[in-house]
Amino acid sequence: METRLGLGRGAWSTVAARAGAGAAVLVLVLASGQVVVANAQQDSARRDSANVEQRLNDLDQQIRVLKRLKELEQDSLAAKAKSDAKAVADKSGFFLRSSDGNFQLRIRGYVQADGRFFQNDSVPSLVNTFILRRVRPIFEATVYKYFDIRLMPDFGQGNTRLFDAWIAARVRPEFKITAGKFKPPVSLERLQAATDLLFVERAFPTELAPNRDLGLDIGGDISKGVLQYDVGVFNGVVDNGNGDLDNGDGKDFAGRIFLTPFQNVGGPFKGLSIGVAGTTGRDSGTVATPSLPSYVSPGQQSFFTYRDSTAAAGRRWRVAPQAYYHLGPLGILGEWTRSSQEVRRVAATGKVPVKAWQVAGSFALTGEDASYRSITPKHPIDPKGHGFGAVELVARYSKLNVDSAAAYPTFASASKSAREAKEWGVGINWYLERGIKVAVNYSQTKYLGGAAAGNRADEHAILTRFQLAF
Repeated sequence: METRLGLGRGAWSTVAARAGAGAAVLVLVLASGQVVVANAQQDSARRDSANVEQRLNDLDQQIRVLKRLKELEQDSLAAKAKSDAKAVADKSGFFLRSSDGNFQLRIRGYVQADGRFFQNDSVPSLVNTFILRRVRPIFEATVYKYFDIRLMPDFGQGNTRLFDAWIAARVRPEFKITAGKFKPPVSLERLQAATDLLFVERAFPTELAPNRDLGLDIGGDISKGVLQYDVGVFNGVVDNGNGDLDNGDGKDFAGRIFLTPFQNVGGPFKGLSIGVAGTTGRDSGTVATPSLPSYVSPGQQSFFTYRDSTAAAGRRWRVAPQAYYHLGPLGILGEWTRSSQEVRRVAATGKVPVKAWQVAGSFALTGEDASYRSITPKHPIDPKGHGFGAVELVARYSKLNVDSAAAYPTFASASKSAREAKEWGVGINWYLERGIKVAVNYSQTKYLGGAAAGNRADEHAILTRFQLAF
C-alpha cells in the first residue's frame, strides 16, 4: 500500500497528522456552521413570529374598522327610516304613515248601490228604482300618536252631506275624549257601521235614536272590552236626526254602558253582550222649524208625521236596553227603544211616547263565525274556482208603536199617520270578500191606521244591495 502510494512510513505519518488536524478544524468548522445555522433558524423563527403577530394585529384592526362601519351604516339606516314615510295599500285601505306610527293618513270608503222594488204597484208613492244609497269616502289621520281625526261626507241619494267630522284624544284605552260630529252612543244597530248591517235597511228601534249630532263624549274600554262606557253632551236632534246646528240653548245628555262579561273567560257565553243607553234634554221648535221626527218603513216610505202647526215644546228623553249574542255561525241582535217628546199645537200641549223593538238573527251557511261586524269569508271568491266566498241567511221581526191616546187626533191624523207598523223580513247575504257584499231582502210591513179607509196598505218590498268597501 505504501509502496503503491510512493510514500514512506514517515511521510504517511505526516499526512495522517496533518489529516487529523484538518479533521479537527473540519469538526470545528462544522460545529460553527451548525451554530450559525441554528442562530439563523432562530432569527427566522423570531421574524416569522413577529410577522404572524403583525398580521393578527392588522386583521384585528381591519375587523374593528369593518364593525364600526357596520354600526355607522345601521345608525344611518335607522335615522333614515325615522324620517321616511311608508305607503301601504291593502284590504283595509290606503295608508301613508311615518315609520314610528306617530303620524298616519288612512283613506277608505264604500259605495252601496241599491235597488227597491215594490209589489204594491197601486200605491203611487211606491216607485221601483235603483239608487246610490251611500257614497262615502273616509279620511282618517293620527297625529302625534294619540290624536285621531275622521272626516266622512256622503254623496248618496243625490245629496251632499257631512256625516262624520270629529277629533279624538286617546289618553288611555279606559279614557278617550271625542269632539265634533258623530253617532251619539244610543242605538246598538245605529252604532254598527253601515257596511256591517245584516239587512239593507235598519229596523224600527233605530228610527227612535239619534243618527248624528255635534257634541263632546268621554268613553273607553275597561278590562280589555269587558265594560264599555260613554257619557256625552250634544246639541240634541230629533229621532233619527242628523244635526249640524242647534236651535236653542238646551243640550241633550247621553250615556251608555255595554258589558261583555264573559269575553275573557271563554265558554258558551263568551259572545254575550248586554247594555243600556239613554238621552235626556229639551227642545223647542216653531211652526216653520218644528223639530219633530217622521218615521219611515224599511222601504224608506214615510208612514207617520205630525200634523201641521205641531212643534217640539219641552222635555225629550230616550231609553234603549240592548243585547247581542253570537256562538259559532249564529248571531242574534235585540233591542228595545222608547222615545218621548213634549209637543205643542196651538194651545194644546202633550207628551207623545213612541216605542219600538226588534229581534234579528243571522246564520253563516259556510261556517264562518258570526260577530257584531260583517263575517269574514274563509274562502274568498276566486275566479279560478278555488273559493266561493261566504253565504249568510238573515231574518228579522220589528215593530213600532205610537201612543195613540197621546198623539191622536190633536197632534197626528189617523187618516195619514199610522199608529203602528209591524215588519218581518228575510234575506241572504253573499260576501265575496270582507268588504264586497251582495244582499237581497224581502220585507213585509203591516200598518194599523194611516189611511182614510182605515189601515194603510201593506208594504211588500224587495231590497237589493251591491256593496264595495275598502
